[in-house]
Amino acid sequence: MTYRASLDKTAIMVTTLVTIFFVAIIVGQYFFTKHPGRAVPTFTTAVIILVYLLAFAFRPVRYVVTGDELIVHRPLLNARIKRAEIKNIELIDRRKIRGSIRTFGVGGLFGYFGKFANFSLGSMTWYATRKDRPVLVETKDDEKLIFTPDDPDSFVNALKS
Repeated sequence: MTYRASLDKTAIMVTTLVTIFFVAIIVGQYFFTKHPGRAVPTFTTAVIILVYLLAFAFRPVRYVVTGDELIVHRPLLNARIKRAEIKNIELIDRRKIRGSIRTFGVGGLFGYFGKFANFSLGSMTWYATRKDRPVLVETKDDEKLIFTPDDPDSFVNALKS
């Protein structure tokens, strides 16, 4: 079963604004400096492009539930969770992830993914594209994973069956 993972309004806005900001920096470096192409602007441009491409490459595109696995499809390196390793699945209230701090990941550019933490749930790995209707998956080794499919009820039911 395949589940869409569309961006919420905040992620769309952040992605749009960051894209405009990055383009403005790159264009500004080449058109508004006295020495276009010098080392610092070239390095800055490379870092900006690398950050943008990494965020794009690891963004969740969709979730697929098979008989054996939960797969997070991404443009680069899908994430796979064995269903046999899942001990609990629940649709949680969005207030449970409110106040989460990004410890290593992306917080709005193409979604919310990577390592996050908060006081109520502790350390988590997010594969999210929105902040409403989160699904919490806990594994047997106490790892907490957050997913945000467009149809969370069906997603939870498919994982429980």
